[in-house]
Amino acid sequence: TRIEDSAMTVSRLHLNIATADYDHVRDIALGRISAEGITLNYQIYPIEETFFRFTQYREWDVSEMSFAKFVSVMSGDAPDIIGLPVFTSRMFRLASIYVNANGPVKSGADLAGKRIGVPEWAQTAAIYTRGWMTDELGIPLSGVTWVQAGLNEAGRREQVKLKLPDGITLVSEPEKSLRDMLRDGEIEAMFSARPPAGVHSTHDMIVPMFPDARAVETDYFRKTGVFPIMHTIAVKRAVYERNPWIAQNLYKAFHAARTASLARIFDRQASRLFVPWIADFAEETRKVLGKDFFPYGIEENRRTLDVYLKWCFEQGIARRPMKPEELFAPETRTAFRV
Repeated sequence: TRIEDSAMTVSRLHLNIATADYDHVRDIALGRISAEGITLNYQIYPIEETFFRFTQYREWDVSEMSFAKFVSVMSGDAPDIIGLPVFTSRMFRLASIYVNANGPVKSGADLAGKRIGVPEWAQTAAIYTRGWMTDELGIPLSGVTWVQAGLNEAGRREQVKLKLPDGITLVSEPEKSLRDMLRDGEIEAMFSARPPAGVHSTHDMIVPMFPDARAVETDYFRKTGVFPIMHTIAVKRAVYERNPWIAQNLYKAFHAARTASLARIFDRQASRLFVPWIADFAEETRKVLGKDFFPYGIEENRRTLDVYLKWCFEQGIARRPMKPEELFAPETRTAFRV
């Protein structure tokens, strides 16, 4: 497509992109921030739908992607995607451990020897909780029985190929759901990014293992420096290789949108986000995580990336040991300085 004026003719590259709806990408989706030389057909979908359609069918040129599935693909012999060090979702995941209120698991130490459910082995949140279990509690992956099933519905299956290390027992239960199995005592715990249906109901028997997860997660960050990365941005490699300049231009646009979102969070003139005292909460977060508490880029996230990639290999998500530099377009690793 060409846009013409009296002075010159300009060609813009048209790309299809899909992500979930986040405040820190909204300025790009609405066209308030643009990537130089690119016209984006921006599509918003629920997280699971975006992941499924891109992982299975590569429906878009640029897409948000599960960090676990992204690493799995990138560890292969000829990956057909490449990443931007843009991390659209980050969440501490000790709040994502669920147990039966009347069951035997009351603390992390009680997980040893139990049956633990996961919606998918290659779910990013589960990689972090399993890494916490092995590194912080000293419970090996082989020290429990793992059960894979849909969270609330039967029929969910793994979306990427796994190469599980020796000694790990992973049982698939395609006819059951984790929620029902935990309620009925067939498993003793589950690691899940999405809470099971009804978990916050006063009548439900499924509860978080940590009632005050924020305090536990704060202590974990202060000890380890790890702020879990959940999602990243992937680009079809063929599109990138034809137009390597798009990596830096897209990265700059995402970074600008993130900066604008932070400014809204800290705006004390008007309530940009309808959560009372949101700026105060953000200031408290800075005291724990640092001034730039949601950073993009490799160096800014090296501690988390190094630990995560170690876990991906130990858990059979990555087929080989990897370094952060292997994941992302080299054009995004540095920027010009004046």
